[in-house]
Amino acid sequence: MTPLTLQEILLRIGLAFGAGFIIGFERSGRGRPAGLRTTILTCVVAAIAMIVSEKLFMVSGAAVGSGNWRPDPARLGAGVLTGIGFLGAGTIMRHENVVRGVTTAACLWFITALGLAFGAGEYLVGLLGLGIGLITLFVLPRLEMHIQAERYATLTVVESLEGIGEDELRKRVEAMGAHIKTLKLSFDFEKRQKKIVLELRLKKPQLYDTCRKLLADLANAPGVSQASWE
Repeated sequence: MTPLTLQEILLRIGLAFGAGFIIGFERSGRGRPAGLRTTILTCVVAAIAMIVSEKLFMVSGAAVGSGNWRPDPARLGAGVLTGIGFLGAGTIMRHENVVRGVTTAACLWFITALGLAFGAGEYLVGLLGLGIGLITLFVLPRLEMHIQAERYATLTVVESLEGIGEDELRKRVEAMGAHIKTLKLSFDFEKRQKKIVLELRLKKPQLYDTCRKLLADLANAPGVSQASWE
């Protein structure tokens, strides 16, 4: 293993900076919490870790000579990959039944691997990975728009004990094209009310149209005092 020159170190860090800039530019444009600065710093620090690891490996290898102990140049990089998991976990947020930030967390992990590749001098691997990342982030979202993905929603209905009931509600919901996953029923005998909570599954294009029609239908249903959609 030949000693690293200043030009090679600058090339590795420069490529890591460029990769972090491109991925971060896309994340910032979508208003994600881990944007331009985060991805650049993550990618560059991963590259620096591999450069430092390589230098330490050469120094320690020369020191031990022909002994039985062999230093591991990948140990520092493995620690960086493990640590980035904590940073990625901080970008994932759950709001009620919606989870956001998973792609951003994956981008941080991905950009770290690119930084390690560039820092180790594996330019072809890093550039190939960067190309795949660009296709995934810039091209695939247009393809996803044409996928009939399923969405999940929660319908909550509060009605009197003499209201339409869960069987009639089930028929009305299924008539709208929604599939009922679970149904929860609770009673409040003091107020003489019952609450029905339905977890629904339906196609994405039908989501808002079904919501509007179903709430309008329940507004005229006998005994129904409240209906909400989440």
